[in-house]
Amino acid sequence: MSGQQARLYHQAGEQFAPAIARLARAMERDADKARDLEQDIHLELWRSFARFDGNCALKTWVFRVAHNVAADHVGRNSRKPATIDIDEIETLPVSNSGEKAAADAHALTRLHAIIRTLPLLDAQVILLWLEGHSGAEIAEVTGLSSGAVATRLSRLRDKLTAQFELPENDHGE
Repeated sequence: MSGQQARLYHQAGEQFAPAIARLARAMERDADKARDLEQDIHLELWRSFARFDGNCALKTWVFRVAHNVAADHVGRNSRKPATIDIDEIETLPVSNSGEKAAADAHALTRLHAIIRTLPLLDAQVILLWLEGHSGAEIAEVTGLSSGAVATRLSRLRDKLTAQFELPENDHGE
C-alpha cells in the first residue's frame, strides 16, 4: 500500500463517491445489493490504484473500473430481469401518480428499472451520459468509438424520452 495509492483513492472518493453510489443504485434495485456493489467498486478502485499509471484521466480510470465492476456484478446476478430490446421499452408500465414529489421519485425509480432491463453496454452508456460525461469520455470508458457512442445515445435518449412524454390528448376528431 503506497502513499500514492491512498492519495489517489482519497481523491477519487472525494470527487466521485456520489456518482459511484448512483451507479450502484441504478444497476441494482435491491438496496442491500446496491450497497454491496458500491463497496465492491470502492474495493476494486483501491486495488486498481496500485497499477494506475496516469495514462488517462483519474475520472476515466474511476468510471472504467466502476463500470467494469458493475458489469461483472450484473453478469453474476441471476435475479436480474431479462433484458429487452430498446424498441420494446414502451411496453413497460407507466405511472399516473398525481403529486410532483411522488411522481419525481416514481420517475427516477422507473428510469432505473428501464436502465436495468437494457443490455449492459446500453445501460453503461446512458448512465455515464446521465452523470454528465461527454461522448469522448463515454467512448474512453466503454471502448466504443465516438460515433458509436453518439448513435447509441441518440437512440437511447429518444426511446427514454418517449417513455416519459405525456400521451397526446385525443379530442375525438
